[in-house]
Amino acid sequence: MGLFKKTAEEKADIAAMKAADKALNDNSRREFKAGIRDETPEYQRLNGAANEAAAKVSRWHGGTKRGR
Repeated sequence: MGLFKKTAEEKADIAAMKAADKALNDNSRREFKAGIRDETPEYQRLNGAANEAAAKVSRWHGGTKRGR
């Protein structure tokens, strides 16, 4: 693994993080349009999934993982 090269696993983790973020944001928009201002169980589930996905991605690529 080079400094700027990503492994297949890293690429998959980044894609999963982006998909989880998109699902969370789409749900947030739908709930906002529906007048829901509180955190629903669906929002909390999607937020947890997005946080778990981000924990697998390094900070260099937009995640929250620190070091190795």
